[in-house]
Amino acid sequence: MSKSSESIIMKNQYIRPLERRDLDRVAHLVDENAMFPSELLPGMTMGYFDNDEAQRWLVFDDGQVDAACYFVPEELADGVWNLLMIAVDPKRHGAGLGSQLMKAVEAQLATEGVRILLVDTSGTVEFKRTRAFYDMLGYEREARIRDYWSDGDDKVTFRKSLT
Repeated sequence: MSKSSESIIMKNQYIRPLERRDLDRVAHLVDENAMFPSELLPGMTMGYFDNDEAQRWLVFDDGQVDAACYFVPEELADGVWNLLMIAVDPKRHGAGLGSQLMKAVEAQLATEGVRILLVDTSGTVEFKRTRAFYDMLGYEREARIRDYWSDGDDKVTFRKSLT
């Protein structure tokens, strides 16, 4: 992570890079939000912990990690990144943790010259609140791929310009 990226994070004293000691708590957040099998986390974080700078993980920690996000550059695209995961403890939904994480991600990437941030989510009724979250943050609904995740579960892609 570049020095300018670290200074962006440091502006919010609760947002910091993921550490190995956080993995059990992040697994809990993933499970509580029914995102994907948390058993995938060790594989998902392996490159990050091996200092692959293309992978980024941030957590919101105000005494306990209650939110986490994961974002990567899009291969073969100039200045485009994709937020692959954001999870907030359901007990703290609506408290602004997710918004703070998203602002930190956007600021960090913007200082590095990233042009666009993409976010993919589900089109099911269970993810209505998630889609409203991205609408609230000023993301545009860019695309819908029918039956992407499974039959009846569309992929909805959001886009935000960072320039």
